[in-house]
Amino acid sequence: MRKRSLLALALCLALLTACSPKEPDPTPAPTASPTAEATPTPTPEPTPEPTPTEDEAVRVAMLKGPTGLGAAMMMNDSANAAQYDWSPEAQQAKERGVSFDFSVLGDPQEAVAGLSNGTIDIAALPTNLASTLYHKLDGGVQLACINTLGTLYILENGEEVNSLKDLEGKTVYAYGQGANPEYVLNYLLELEGADSAKVDLQWKGSTDEVAALMASGEAQVCMLPVPAATTVLMQNDTVRTAVDLGEVWESAGAEGALTMGCVVVRTEFAQSQPEAVDAFLALYADSIAWMADPANLETAAQLAETYGIVPKAAVAKRAIPDASLCYLDGGDMVEAIQGYYQVLYAADPKSIGGSIPDGAFYYGFES
Repeated sequence: MRKRSLLALALCLALLTACSPKEPDPTPAPTASPTAEATPTPTPEPTPEPTPTEDEAVRVAMLKGPTGLGAAMMMNDSANAAQYDWSPEAQQAKERGVSFDFSVLGDPQEAVAGLSNGTIDIAALPTNLASTLYHKLDGGVQLACINTLGTLYILENGEEVNSLKDLEGKTVYAYGQGANPEYVLNYLLELEGADSAKVDLQWKGSTDEVAALMASGEAQVCMLPVPAATTVLMQNDTVRTAVDLGEVWESAGAEGALTMGCVVVRTEFAQSQPEAVDAFLALYADSIAWMADPANLETAAQLAETYGIVPKAAVAKRAIPDASLCYLDGGDMVEAIQGYYQVLYAADPKSIGGSIPDGAFYYGFES
């Protein structure tokens, strides 16, 4: 009984202590055990909805010079909703409502960086660089179309050079050592029966340096692409176009075509947004045809200047007819470029990334 009374007394004292007001301690007692509190149920954060990529602009990068010329009309349409006589395929593409955000870059490596980090979806590139990037990114880009052929010319301040064989004994100033221009010239010299050892090739650090030598008359023969070649012809009226390397490629019976420029698409983007890619290609094909049409030359040249593709409309007006603008996709694209890649691979496998691309490289093509 005594134990029960003591227990009851202890319980009463505990209740009285709990009900009495308590002064807050300035610091918690070191021996006090914290009272367990109920853990509040966290409010679930809303799951973000997927980004509506179909409403976003496709990010397109074009390059200054020939590979960017074909897009000028399409760029103007995107910026100003200009009215053009679109083909039925292009009109259907426009009705899909896909929008495009264009940029014009001066260095192909800027496009490479954007394609690599996903900030660019579609870009113009030199064709050898497209293959190199395909290998570097383990198939991360695909070739969507060819947009320029040729564009390489031999210029002469005189009347002695009318074929590549005539370059024997001459000093030729050029830009592009260790790249496409050198490989193409050496290949065509061999096809034409010329002895490359007898051609004194002087490689310079830029097309501007070569152009300055020709325009001043210090150099007599050079190899340049448009529009650098165009600038020389405009600055020095004694300089003429001696040899069109694109024509030599064709007449010599070389495989494929001299495919200098192309457009690639990120493989991930192509797989997730094929309708957007197809819409771009349909509109781009019309844009190239419009820019290449002699009837549109004045306006096309002005658009090239407006969008920073060529510095001056006067230069663009002279350059566009020599820029070999084209649009090749699917089987035509594959047939045109594979022979060219064979030539580059034979000259230096590293020039196209170590090997000729496989079939997965070609967008929209099934072998």
